Amino acid sequence: MEADPILFRDLTYIFVAALFGGLLAWRLRLPLILGFVVGGIAISPFTPGPHLSNLHTFEVFAEVGVVLLMFSIGVEFSVAELMRVKWIALIGAPIGILLMLSVAFGLGRLVGWSTDEGLVIGAAVSVASTMVLARLLSDAGRLATSYGRVMIGITLVEDLAVICMTVVMPVLGNSKEGGLLTAAWVLAKALFLLIPLIFLAIKVIPRLLRRVKQTCNSELLLLVAIAICLGTATLAQVVGFSVALGAFLAGVSISSLPDLHDAHTQLVPLRDTFVALFFVSLGTLINPRVLVNHLPLLGYMLLLIVVGKFLVWVIVVWLFRYPLRTAIVVAGGLTQIGELSFVVVQVARSSGLVTEEIFSTVIAASLLSILCNVFLVRGLFSWIGHETAEDTRPGNTRSESAGGHGQLA
Repeated sequence: MEADPILFRDLTYIFVAALFGGLLAWRLRLPLILGFVVGGIAISPFTPGPHLSNLHTFEVFAEVGVVLLMFSIGVEFSVAELMRVKWIALIGAPIGILLMLSVAFGLGRLVGWSTDEGLVIGAAVSVASTMVLARLLSDAGRLATSYGRVMIGITLVEDLAVICMTVVMPVLGNSKEGGLLTAAWVLAKALFLLIPLIFLAIKVIPRLLRRVKQTCNSELLLLVAIAICLGTATLAQVVGFSVALGAFLAGVSISSLPDLHDAHTQLVPLRDTFVALFFVSLGTLINPRVLVNHLPLLGYMLLLIVVGKFLVWVIVVWLFRYPLRTAIVVAGGLTQIGELSFVVVQVARSSGLVTEEIFSTVIAASLLSILCNVFLVRGLFSWIGHETAEDTRPGNTRSESAGGHGQLA
């Protein structure tokens, strides 16, 4: 069988774009995904220079990146950490998401968006990037602080909310009348059908991985981890869920079993490769002309992300009796959107709920929001100083008068 030279040429374009874009982002101390998307824009059909010949082929590869990413999020999903901030995470996070949906829907009514567009944009801007936020907190040495735990707790619940969104959106896209009732029914059925998948994740997958680990063969462990990740994703799709949900459950199945984390470690280089391909592929879909022609839409999205989310989360966190300074830092960390917003808007586009213009604008808004968020978070960390978790716990007002002018770690 003769190899397709165009396919290998396009693959070369993608990884060279990822390399140079990633190096640029690294030199500027920015998240690598920004560089990947910028690299994708450089090789897109909408910009001069070399470009990909068949975008659809690489969209399929990008789906593998989503699956591996959701598997990793599942592995890193810590129920124990979530329980440490359980009230703000389990109750406050859904309140914040619903408030953002309401704000986006209300803004959409004012500026002329359809109901579907308002809800999809609200869903996309309501979820922050766990990956970007965790990296910023880790680099600054702030993961163990109270505000660091609150941020991660909220984004973990947002990750779960994305799963629900990806289940509901295709139903809304296919239902002309009674869409909300139909979506609620499908979501209820989905939760019921999750039972066998959860049983598989809890009972079967860990046992299988332990058997393979006893062989002390890292290659077998990698192959089994890939098979479990893709197989669970496929099974979820067969019973009506998204592949993202299946991969997430596969990851959760080993999240509380440290001795099985080797399976995830083996997958990390492969995951990073496909995730880079995913973000470069997203960049190739951005049409700069569309953005220029829809600058007001981009402006409204950035207004929702930067101003709307900041105000909503300051209020929500403060209402849960955290000090105002903590609420401000948490809200600042959440004023961005990232990879899961891409998943949301991609599902919405495939379901016919939004147009290509909104899809491209959400990706552009994500880039700009992450860029702004990096500098905002670094400034807020310097402002609040090196306070301990105890200084910023709920109901503690001692941090309100703290100096808070330490240097960024």
